[in-house]
Amino acid sequence: MWCHQNTIMLTVAILRSSSSLTAAFNIRNLNTGNKSLLFSSKKVPALSAFDFNPTKTQTRTILRMSSSSNIQETKKKILVPIADGSEEIETTCIQDTLVRFGGDVILASVNGSGNLICEMSRGIKILADQTIDDASKKEWDCIVLPGGMPGAEHMRDCKTLITLLKKQNNEGKLYAAICASPAVALAPHGLTKKGATCYPAPAFRDAIENASDDDVVTQENLVTSQGPGTSLKFALQIGEQLYGKDKADEIAKAMLVIR
Repeated sequence: MWCHQNTIMLTVAILRSSSSLTAAFNIRNLNTGNKSLLFSSKKVPALSAFDFNPTKTQTRTILRMSSSSNIQETKKKILVPIADGSEEIETTCIQDTLVRFGGDVILASVNGSGNLICEMSRGIKILADQTIDDASKKEWDCIVLPGGMPGAEHMRDCKTLITLLKKQNNEGKLYAAICASPAVALAPHGLTKKGATCYPAPAFRDAIENASDDDVVTQENLVTSQGPGTSLKFALQIGEQLYGKDKADEIAKAMLVIR
């Protein structure tokens, strides 16, 4: 039993007698933001409405299920690979913004030996949620690469990540990259498109045919952007591709971002 946009409280009253088992259900909506699934069971006196045997007790079981459990409205799965040397502003903007849309954002380390701690390009340490090997076993609605050096090089050299990105592209599913990553991580593997954008350094721009000067470029299932200063616009554009323009405009307004 599922509920759209609100939580269902399901009260199950079970009445037992020597010869039968009867169940009654009382359902009502609760406007609550509780995102967890709670289960509790306790003995309470039998209700008169169900008083088949007043000498017995009945068990009232309460289930609370959030709208995140709604099979018709499952969260978008978004993978953000990171490595030693990835850009922390871009990583944080991507993760924070897409969570605001309602996405299930997972950071995956491409560091070797299963190391989940990534020392970013300016020394901040970020703990990833899982390894890229674990992430490669799952399906993703979007894969988003932050930039930073040498983080983009580590992503370029990660065979597991590149295989995952090629699969994403072949299936026409969304992927994105910002800063150095379009040129350094994607281009060597044929994963950029003519007219994409990247960090505006000659060495990077030369790797992309007819590189754009735009802050953010959307081309079919690929979104690219220039760097830390454009990372909020970049994340909002990814959100628009996943959730629609109205939702993106709503999130941008709340974040005080002019698109």
